[in-house]
Amino acid sequence: MRRTAAVTAMSLIIVGTAATQAQAAELALPEPTGSEPVGTTSLHLVDRSRPDPWNPEADERELMVTLWYPARKATGEPAPYVTPQESEAVLKDLPVPKDALTEVRTHARRNAPAAGGRRPLVVMSPGFSFPRATLTSLAEDFASRGYLVAAVEHTYESVGTTFPDGRTTSCLACVAGQDSAKVAASRVKDVRFVLDELTRGRWGRMVDRSRIAMVGHSIGGYAAARTMLADPRIKAGVNLDGTFEVGRPLKRPFMLIGTAASHTPEGKDTSWRAAWADLTGWKRWITVKGTDHSAFVDHAVLREQLGLPAQELGGARALEITRAHLASFLDLHLRGMRTPVESYPEVTDHSRKASAFSEAH
Repeated sequence: MRRTAAVTAMSLIIVGTAATQAQAAELALPEPTGSEPVGTTSLHLVDRSRPDPWNPEADERELMVTLWYPARKATGEPAPYVTPQESEAVLKDLPVPKDALTEVRTHARRNAPAAGGRRPLVVMSPGFSFPRATLTSLAEDFASRGYLVAAVEHTYESVGTTFPDGRTTSCLACVAGQDSAKVAASRVKDVRFVLDELTRGRWGRMVDRSRIAMVGHSIGGYAAARTMLADPRIKAGVNLDGTFEVGRPLKRPFMLIGTAASHTPEGKDTSWRAAWADLTGWKRWITVKGTDHSAFVDHAVLREQLGLPAQELGGARALEITRAHLASFLDLHLRGMRTPVESYPEVTDHSRKASAFSEAH
């Protein structure tokens, strides 16, 4: 099985040697870079048209979705990062307080009044075994720039998912030899259902249906490509460091952002080279030096703050680079506007080299 579906959230947090005890420093995500205040809320959605793919006792598919959105004003309490049960599930094998992640400071206000107008929508899919909360720093930034953002929790593919009735489910899909294609196919159905619900529900008046993108981390990036092939509503997609397959021409914009250690054209993850030829629309392939698989999401900063081994590149810097490139991509393909990106020395654009390699083979 490929790395994207084989590793757990705990093993992705630990890099190298054993973790040290968490420090007393404040746990906080970087502030959003946009000008709009951010609100957030959670949705409990039930797809009664299909059974759960991982739990044979469930004849319906239940999902939790977090929305971030531009708010009229920053009123209300800051949103909690995760529940105590989710924090314990993520940290259970690490030498840190098991409730530590409940103390993470976020920047969105829970149930703040939404700003008016239709907004471009960004759907997000986390890495295998990762809670959707790990996408918070990216989602808050998108919302502060004027986007509506929906992060999908793929139930039983996360180490911990707490529902409104207090239940917390575990990762039933986290078994040896799990099929990445099966996971991605299930996520395609999840995301298409979420899009249906968002566009026809109470949030529908805020969604600009002509401007929808999908951003996925790890196997969420695999799911982004597969969902675009299945659903023409998604106009652009991003894969953050995930092994993936496309399989047939994908003519809409797609961006690859990954680690320099494994995702250069000569890197050990050969799936990117194979997929590049199938990306027949606007496309870009960049890597970031000093990152690891978890450096493109909240783990980039939280590992450092918890006193755990982290990526070589500073976490704040890793997220700054990721946010800047994602914002530029989304602005270009959903808003038709060019947002300049600083020339980061850690970033290498492999697009031309990958295209030349693809043509030669």
